[in-house]
Order: sequence, then C-alpha cells, then structure tokens
Amino acid sequence: MADSSFNPFKMAQQQFDAIAEQLNLDQATRDFLRNPDREFQFNIPVRMDDGSYKVFRGFRVQHSDARGPSKGGIRFHPQETIDTVRALAMWMTWKTAVVDIPLGGGKGGVICDPHNLSMREQEGIARGWARQIARNVGPVQDVPAPDVMTTGQHMVWMLDEYERITGTKAPGMITGKPVGLGGSLGRTEATGYGVMYTVREACKKLNIDIAKTTAAFQGFGNVSQYAVDLYTKLGGKAIAVSCWDHEDKKSYTYRKMSGLTFEELIKVTNKFGEIDKAKAQEMGFEILPGDAWIEQAVDILVPAAIENQITKDSVMKIAPTVKIVAEGANGPTTPEADEVLKSRGILNIPDFLANAGGVTCSYFEQVQCNMNYFWTKEEVLDKLDQKMTAAFHAVYNLAQERKIYMRDAAYLISISRVAEACKLRGWV
Repeated sequence: MADSSFNPFKMAQQQFDAIAEQLNLDQATRDFLRNPDREFQFNIPVRMDDGSYKVFRGFRVQHSDARGPSKGGIRFHPQETIDTVRALAMWMTWKTAVVDIPLGGGKGGVICDPHNLSMREQEGIARGWARQIARNVGPVQDVPAPDVMTTGQHMVWMLDEYERITGTKAPGMITGKPVGLGGSLGRTEATGYGVMYTVREACKKLNIDIAKTTAAFQGFGNVSQYAVDLYTKLGGKAIAVSCWDHEDKKSYTYRKMSGLTFEELIKVTNKFGEIDKAKAQEMGFEILPGDAWIEQAVDILVPAAIENQITKDSVMKIAPTVKIVAEGANGPTTPEADEVLKSRGILNIPDFLANAGGVTCSYFEQVQCNMNYFWTKEEVLDKLDQKMTAAFHAVYNLAQERKIYMRDAAYLISISRVAEACKLRGWV
C-alpha cells in the first residue's frame, strides 16, 4: 500500500530542482516549471443505481503545453489526490520531451473505486468528468488517455460527451480508444513493449545476452503483462510477478523458477490485472509475500505497479545479481533509493524513459485520428521501437559522457528541451 506520508509532487519537485541547479536555469524558468500551468478541481454528481445521488471529486492538471498540447491519462482511484495528479502531470512533461514528441504534460483523476461501481455508474462519472472539463481539453489543446482503472470504454464515453457538447467529430481529443472508434493498433502492447525495447538496448550496452537473463516484475496490469510477453519472446525467463489481491486487501508474489509465461498468467488474471490466487496455486505457482518480487536473485527488476516502491528500506533487499532496474511504473524509486542504486552500479532505466511507449503510441493515435488515416500494427510497433531505441541511446550516451546517473541524464535532456521551448515562446 502507498505510504500516506509520501508526497509524490514534493518528490517530482525535488527531482526537478536538482536538475535545474545542474542546468543553471534562471529563477523565472524554475518557478514556471516547478508548478503546473493550470489545474482544475470539480464535482461530478452521479445518480447511483439505487436512485440516490453521490458526488465524486475530479481533477485535471496541465503542467506544461510549451512543446505541444498537454497529454496524460485519467485515473479512477479511491486514494487519488491532487498532489499525485500534479506529480504525474509534471512527469508527463518530461516523458514527452525525452522521447521528443510534440506534446506537453497533463494528468487527470477521479476519487472513486470502480470495483464498487456498476458500468452505468462508471459511465456517469466518465461523462460528468468530460462535461466539467470540455472547454479545456481537445485534439490540439489537451489530450487525455486511460490510466489506472480506466479503459477504452471510459475514453469512448468521455469522447461521446465531448462531441455532444462541441457538436463536432473529434476522435483526436482522447486516446486509448478501442480500435474501430479511432483507437490505434499496437496501443495495448505499447507501454510494456516500450519498457522491453529499452531493456533490450541496455543489455546490448552491458554486453549481456538477454536470452540468458531472468527477471522479476511488480504488478500485473497492462504494462507488466506486455513487458512479460515481449521479454519472454526475446528469450528471457520471467520467474516472478507480484500483484494486488482485492479480496485479501494485500499483494502476493507468484513465482515459478522454471519460468512463467504471459499466456498462462493471463488465464488466471481479471480485468483489473489481479491474479486469482487459488487458480495460480493449481497451476503450480509458489505464493510468496507481496514484497518478495524485489528480493529475487534475478538480472532484471521491473517495478510496474505504483509509485514509492523502491525506498531507502526496500532497496536494501535487492539481490547482488541485479544489473538493470527498468521502471515500468511512474515514480517507483525514491531519491534515497536512487543513491543506493547509483552506489551499486545498477543501470536504472528511469520511469519517464522506460514507460514512455504508452504516450508515444498515444501520440501515434492522435496523429492517425487527426489525419483520419490509420497504420498497421507492424507500422505502429516499428515506429515505437525506433522512437524508444533512439531515446534510450540519447540518454545512455549522455550518462556515459558526463559520468552521471541515467535518471539525471534523462532529466537533463527533457528539462532543457522544455525550458528552451518556454524561452523561445518568450514566456520566461
């Protein structure tokens, strides 16, 4: 579970401040980029199935649109906070900049738990969110997408509401839609595959044969599922995945030393990315405590669940065999844990580089929608591979050249790109 005293926005600002110092940014640029451009908080009244009304709290934060329309997902989560949304919006700004796509950073959310809501109630929340923000989003203004516990169905409801309000057809106003309603082929795999494209390149740089490696994954939502899928296709052996169990209100690690596959795991996984414990046991998985994923004697660790998971305490449990940490989740590693990874010489592929496959494919979806011309899955994944590979090499080469940590190199590249755009526009 997330630590209640942990503030992701403070962490995002701390990371930014350190790089602003290195880049010697002027005070105005620092003040401008360490806080969001604008943020919206609003009420979403919904008529529930029992006839009563309930008011949900919604958010949208636009951190920066200096390089293009804001871009970022919408989370439905019972513990959603404005600070989480602010941090994620800021990270999205750096993420779109590091892979060099012409978008900025935004994020949205609603405090709710889809586990306890019917589809009709969820539709009410989705349409209510779109109604509240319709004037401030759009294909060339701010482009939302799915995130934790939201799906293509929620995106279509939001799109439909937006189109009703504006009287237009604007499929490019939101991404992550189902194929056939403006969704892009390859989008489902994009984030997890993107993580593995960077791991593949990291292995090459470290002279490691990826087919001889083992890995442990935290989480089994969309990102982790497709990371496991491509990793095993590249010949690697995935031995453990952890995931949250909604019934027991805690997480477990599922381990199979002979290696587990995407196909067998997906058979025992529900739509929330939660593995059925009883079925997993029947299939011969060992069931270990939730945090056991981090202790596995593997070559590669892939935290792909939520923020604040590799901390100053948990980082000490990482086995000496680990050579690469690829951050599929947003903000999984705290600055204190980073210092330990640095001192141990573990190659860290930072979140906003490793998991940028999702936003890159969202960008491809927006482009396809806006020109009303769609590509094949092979074209999408090929373009994604090229973007992720080029971004990884730019960051890795700068890290080597300056003898700095990968996260710092990625921040130097992205923050300097955004700061330059703000200066060219005459904002600072």
